[in-house]
Amino acid sequence: MPNIGALLKAEITRLSKREIRQEMAGVKKASASYRREIAALKRQVIALQRKSALLERRTKDDVDIKAGALPDRPLRFVAKGLRSLRKRLGLSAVQLALLLGVSEQSVYNWEAKKATPRKEQVVAISAMRGLGKREAQSRLESIQSARARRGKKGRG
Repeated sequence: MPNIGALLKAEITRLSKREIRQEMAGVKKASASYRREIAALKRQVIALQRKSALLERRTKDDVDIKAGALPDRPLRFVAKGLRSLRKRLGLSAVQLALLLGVSEQSVYNWEAKKATPRKEQVVAISAMRGLGKREAQSRLESIQSARARRGKKGRG
C-alpha cells in the first residue's frame, strides 16, 4: 500500500504545476504582446531619428549663417570659385542670389570681380559648397514656394 503522504504530496505538486501553467499562459501572451509593441516603438524611434538627422543636416547651414557664426579659419573669396560652384550646382546667377539672400546684381558683380561679398555672405557661399544639385534645387523650390505664399497673402 502506497504511502498516503507521498500520494498527497504528488497530487498537490501536480495540481500546483497545472495552476501555474494556466496562470503563466496569460503572462506569456501579455509578454509577447509587450515585446511586439516595444519592437514597433523601436522601429518608430529609428525612423524619427533618421528624419531628425535629415532635417538637421538640411537646416544646419541655414542656422549657422543666420546666427552669424563665423568659422574659426579665415575664408577666402575667389570669383572663379563662385562661378564654378554655381555651374556645379546647375544654378543661374539669379537662382544663386535667391539662395544666398542677396540681389542678382551682387552675384554678377562678385563673379565679374567688381565687388567682394561681406563676411556673412562668404560664410553662406562656403556653406553652399557642401550642397549637391538635388539639395540646392530643393532649397530653391522651398524658398520660391515661401515667396509665392507671401505674395498671395499680400495681395488679398
